[in-house]
Amino acid sequence: MSGNRRKAFLVSAAIVGGALLMTACDGTDTATDTGATQSSDSAAPSGSSTAGSDQGAAKGSDAKDEGTEDAAGSGADTGNGNGKREQVEQSCGANDISWSTKSETQAGGYILISAKAKPGITCYLPAALPIVAFGSDGTEAGPAEQAVGEQIKLSGSTTAYAGVQTKTTKENGGKELDFIIVAVNDDDDPVSLPVGTITVDAPIVTNWHTAPADAVPFS
Repeated sequence: MSGNRRKAFLVSAAIVGGALLMTACDGTDTATDTGATQSSDSAAPSGSSTAGSDQGAAKGSDAKDEGTEDAAGSGADTGNGNGKREQVEQSCGANDISWSTKSETQAGGYILISAKAKPGITCYLPAALPIVAFGSDGTEAGPAEQAVGEQIKLSGSTTAYAGVQTKTTKENGGKELDFIIVAVNDDDDPVSLPVGTITVDAPIVTNWHTAPADAVPFS
C-alpha cells in the first residue's frame, strides 16, 4: 500500500471511529431517559442478530456451492470434460528420439532410419518430410514421395521409419561421406548419425512410416 493510500485509510478509520463514539454517547443518554422503551427496543437487535446469522450462513453456503461449480467448470474447460486435466501432447524433437540406421540393398541400396521415443516420452512426428542433410555444405535430401504422410505417435515400442537414397544419378561422382544429419523440422536441433561410406548425389528421402517396407525410396 502506498504512503498516500495508507494515510487516507488511517484518516477514514479515525473519522468512522469518532462517529461510532458519538453514536454510543447518544445511545447512553437515550437509555437514561427511556428505560422501559429501551428494554423493549433491545429485543429487536437480538432478533435481527439471529436473522443476520441465518442469512450469513445461507450466503456462505451459496458462495461455497458457486465456488464448487466454478472449479468444476474450470476443469472442464482445460481438461477432457470430466474435470481431469489431460497430458499435453508434444511434437517430437531430435533429442526426444532414439535413432538408428541400417544399410539396405533393395531399390539399388538405401539407408533405413529408425526413430523411437526415449523411455517415458510420448511425442508426435509431424505429417511432414524428415530433414536429412549431408556434409558441411548442407546438401538436403529431396522428397521421394509425391505427398506427405500422416502424423505418427511415438511411445513405448512404436517405431517410425524413413528411407534415404543417397545417390539417384547414373553418372559417376558425388560426395563420399560416412554420416548423415537428421532433424524432425526446421526448428529442431539436428543429430548426426553414423553410416557406412556413402556416395551422395541428388539424395531423396521418404516420409515417416510405421512399417519399414513402406519406407523404401524409389527414384
